[in-house]
Amino acid sequence: MTEQRHAALGLHPIEFEAGEDHVELLKRRQIVRRTQISALVVLLLLALGAGRTVLSRVANAQALDASTAEQSRQYVTTVQARRSASAQTLALPGTLQGFVQSPIAARASGYLKRWTRDIGSKVAKGELLAEIETPEIDQQLSQAQAARDQAAASLELARSTLLRWEGLRKKDVVSQQDLDERRSAATQSQANLAAAEAGVGRLRQLEDFKRVLAPFSGVITRRNVDVGDLIDSSRLLFTLSQTDPLRVYVNLPQAYAQLVKVGQKVVVSQAELQGRRFPGQVARTSAAIDPATRTMQLEVALPNPDGSLMPGAYVKVELTLPTSQSLVAPTNTLLFRAQGTMVALVDAKGRVSLRRVSVGRNYGADFEVLEGLAETDRLVLNPPDWIADGQTVVAKPAKDGK
Repeated sequence: MTEQRHAALGLHPIEFEAGEDHVELLKRRQIVRRTQISALVVLLLLALGAGRTVLSRVANAQALDASTAEQSRQYVTTVQARRSASAQTLALPGTLQGFVQSPIAARASGYLKRWTRDIGSKVAKGELLAEIETPEIDQQLSQAQAARDQAAASLELARSTLLRWEGLRKKDVVSQQDLDERRSAATQSQANLAAAEAGVGRLRQLEDFKRVLAPFSGVITRRNVDVGDLIDSSRLLFTLSQTDPLRVYVNLPQAYAQLVKVGQKVVVSQAELQGRRFPGQVARTSAAIDPATRTMQLEVALPNPDGSLMPGAYVKVELTLPTSQSLVAPTNTLLFRAQGTMVALVDAKGRVSLRRVSVGRNYGADFEVLEGLAETDRLVLNPPDWIADGQTVVAKPAKDGK
């Protein structure tokens, strides 16, 4: 092959006439060059791998820092206090009682002859409930009547004697002293007759108590005796209750005592009578706070024409309180610390500050703020135990906008 042909093919001409040493040298040079190229490629690949690793680690470190910073943030939900614009409804427990409820006892002592009404019976005023046999009182009445007759006879004799002695005195047959003694005897006999009449009247009144009558219209709620029982003044025979209207006694907390007035409407409900609400009104108040319980007693008059409500039942009494326009806040914003009742506030920069508040009336979900808060303050809702002064948080408003 000629030299021009080698040049055209880009090959280095080999001197055919050169010796074997020269050919060997060329081969070594080509091997060295290929080795250098391979080493350069390997180094380049290693450099690229190392750079990729460094960049990956830097990116991971940045992501870790960002995640750590994100997780270190404390998120809280905030609400604001607001003015109470609607009337508050206060629900209190109560127990129904008969408007008039009385245990009936016997004034006369004896044995129960019969009873005419049992538990659950509706009776009218003056209706007979029971009869009592009183043999001792009967004998005492007979004795008193006899004593009265004796006193009447003695009085008649004293009066006739006095008339005779007055006639004798006019004739100057007897002395004035004797006449005065006869007059005194007549007066004494008159007094004895009056005492005997009083004794008879007392025993006759006891005789009237042999018939036990209903003092008012109502329902017999208890019968404690049976035929043949020994009856005395300490033995209760019946319990009579007037069921229309009824009374409900309620203990009103001191915080609401100034808001409830006589004549105010109330609604009474009973758990067993689902869907039924019974209107009533405040009949009277004790007008004083019980120092032991810090409550004021209310009496509610409750009409019960159909007898649906029964004395002794547990009921719920709802009172509608007038609007006070006071500042209220959710109850679940309160913190109870050693320093007192507090709330956690968040400023515009996210810093937390704890502030003491004065709590007024409790409305259940909300409470009345007497002092310590303004309408513009942002309160932490459900504050955690770890929250403290100066802590930085990320505040988000509540979804309901309260």
